[in-house]
Amino acid sequence: MTEHSIAIIRGDGIGVDVVEEGLKTLNAIARKFDITFKFTEFPWGTDYYFKNGVMMPSDGLDILSKFDAIYFGAVGHPEVQDHITLNGLLLPMRRGFDQYVCERPCVLFPGVTSPLRDKKVGDIDMVVIRENTEGEYANVGGFLYEGFPEEIGVQTGVFTRHGCERVITYAFELAKKRNKKNHVTSVTKSNAQGYGMVVWDRAFERVAERYPDISTNSLLVDAACMEFIRKPEVFDVVVGSNLFGDILTDIGAIITGSMGLAMSGNIDPERRFPSMFEPVHGSAPDIAGKGIANPLAAILSAGMMMRHLGEVEAEAAIEAAVLSVVEENETLTPDLGGSSSTAAVGDAVVTALGR
Repeated sequence: MTEHSIAIIRGDGIGVDVVEEGLKTLNAIARKFDITFKFTEFPWGTDYYFKNGVMMPSDGLDILSKFDAIYFGAVGHPEVQDHITLNGLLLPMRRGFDQYVCERPCVLFPGVTSPLRDKKVGDIDMVVIRENTEGEYANVGGFLYEGFPEEIGVQTGVFTRHGCERVITYAFELAKKRNKKNHVTSVTKSNAQGYGMVVWDRAFERVAERYPDISTNSLLVDAACMEFIRKPEVFDVVVGSNLFGDILTDIGAIITGSMGLAMSGNIDPERRFPSMFEPVHGSAPDIAGKGIANPLAAILSAGMMMRHLGEVEAEAAIEAAVLSVVEENETLTPDLGGSSSTAAVGDAVVTALGR
């Protein structure tokens, strides 16, 4: 019997509810595949911040480092500025555990209608690889004359040859494993950002030389946004900086039907530290507590966690169960045109796993 120790951080908003359905699914997987999970929950997030003035304790990373993986819900609260919530919880985990790959699949599933009227199942099947530890989110900068009319904020993007090459290499390796279009697209903006993005472009060119069987192209980020909508079927693996990957995956999520289907993994490919798996959609405070949040992104993210932990059959079973629920079109949340609750959708996935 295999045992995995998983740290659970539900976080804020709908993260609390969707993680519950993910745990429900993982418990069903445990029974089906004779896997043992040791779940340990940590009440970190904005509620913790209101009580303690910090999003997590000072030794939070030390505590989490003992686990095989982290299962995360969401972070963000309307009464707390985002730079506090993100830099207090989510980003420290990504940086502290060197989770330099953020892997975000964008797939149009059977039974889901894309807002792009001519796209059918199978037309959209790509993975966006987002550099996750430096770039525009490196948090380098500061304020001058803060609070005065002359206030200045300086924000510096950080692009290192090492950081760019390793995430781009991951993208090429993934294209080989997928063995679909065998293509990698780099997203850049070196016409306007003539230093950091040039380091990125040069890294892409160097890495591409090592993969002669993988075709490539490079798009400016504005053109990439346009092409995601105009002809998403041409993409296979897309690799971009922290900011560009973040923006493009929101587009990728909505053209494949809903943010509620957008899964992700924050991965340390060298497995020196725990990787973290979370839905892309965030805390969605406008629907928090209403029981209508779509849990499928969280459930699919749990599937990605299973793959990372070597439980390939478990991942395939979770994906097949989700596809079955979506294709049957009977138990879906409002974002996918249904009227079912968050818990009902989770129950439907568990039922599909038992078939």
